[in-house]
Amino acid sequence: MLQGPTPMPGDFIPLMGMLTGVVAMLMVGFTVIRVAQSQIGQAIARRIHGKGAADPELREEVYELREQVTALEHRLAESEERLDFTERLLSRGSQEARPNG
Repeated sequence: MLQGPTPMPGDFIPLMGMLTGVVAMLMVGFTVIRVAQSQIGQAIARRIHGKGAADPELREEVYELREQVTALEHRLAESEERLDFTERLLSRGSQEARPNG
């Protein structure tokens, strides 16, 4: 009987490395498929196809936020004008209080 060389323990390291890679890829693939089939995946698909943007609640919320931003910009502009006016009054008053000469 002819027997080949007996395998050494180090001979199994490349095989186990390949097996680990295959198992990891299968797990990643399974996870991707499960996420794609979930509600999250469906929401992502709707967003990609542009169907999620037509949600009337979201449009209404965006419209309200834009109105709030516009109102805040107006209030900020008024505050800046009042601050400028106050600074001019204070600087004018301090110039009048200085003695000439």
